[in-house]
This record gives sequence, C-alpha cells and structure tokens, in this order.
Amino acid sequence: ESEQVGQHRVGGTGNTQGAREDHGRLQLTQLLYLGRAGQLAEGISHDHGGGHLVNVSTSLVDHANYQVPAALASLTKGGLTAVTKSLAIEYAARGIRVNAVALGIIRTPMHPADTYQTLAGMHPLGRIGEIDDVVEAIVYLEQARFVTGEILHVDGGQSAGH
Repeated sequence: ESEQVGQHRVGGTGNTQGAREDHGRLQLTQLLYLGRAGQLAEGISHDHGGGHLVNVSTSLVDHANYQVPAALASLTKGGLTAVTKSLAIEYAARGIRVNAVALGIIRTPMHPADTYQTLAGMHPLGRIGEIDDVVEAIVYLEQARFVTGEILHVDGGQSAGH
C-alpha cells in the first residue's frame, strides 16, 4: 500500500513513516548532489578536455500546482536549476556544457498504473510522459553543441500553463 499525497502516492510498504524517511533521504541526496555538481564538471574538464553534464529537474520548480505538494522538491530541484545555469557559464570556456531536463510526470514505477489517467490530466497534451520522451530530450541536448545553460521542459506543455 502507499500513502496518498495530493494526487500522488508515496511509498509502497504501507509504512507511511518509512515513506517519509525515504522521501527525506532522497531530498538529502539531491542537496548533496548540488554540492558535488561543480566537482563533476571539473572532472569532465580534467579527464576529457570538455564534455556535457545533464541534470534532471522538475517543471514544478517554475509552475507550482496545488494538487502536488512539492515544496521540498522545488527547493532541491530549484537549486539544481540554478546551479545548472551557473555551471554552464563557469565551465563554458573549458568546453563543458551544462543543461537540464525539467520533467513533468513520467510513467515509472513511482506512479501506480491506476493513477495514470488522473495524472495525464495535469498535462495539456493529456498524457503522461514516457521514458523515451526523456531519452530523446537528453539526446537532443547531447547533440546540440551550441546549447548550454538550457532547462529543457519535457512536461507535455505543463510549463506553458494550464
């Protein structure tokens, strides 16, 4: 079982305290990543003489939704969005590009199948995203050699408004 949070279910064990602890660990991991993102870019520069770093964020950072409690996600992913742009400028002269994909709801085990129809209604395109949608966006960013500091929304139009 899982806990209902807004229109999203969190956890899968029926242990709501465990679900909250898992969520807290995820947020802590994201905060720790923010501190290491510069080190990752530095490693790319040192080892390869240039390269590309793609971060994963959420469209909720810029477009909050009352149906999705996301203050903590907005805090960590908002920081990731900011660090993406900062690192893009800091490392551009070294041949390192830094971009991000900001996702809407993607079909993954995080969301039970019985919620897909409801979740699809949160996107103007009327569906949830697929893993292939994310992969195609990242491949685009990888191939677009003149793009850096970009936050590419892969969210079915959610970032454009409702």
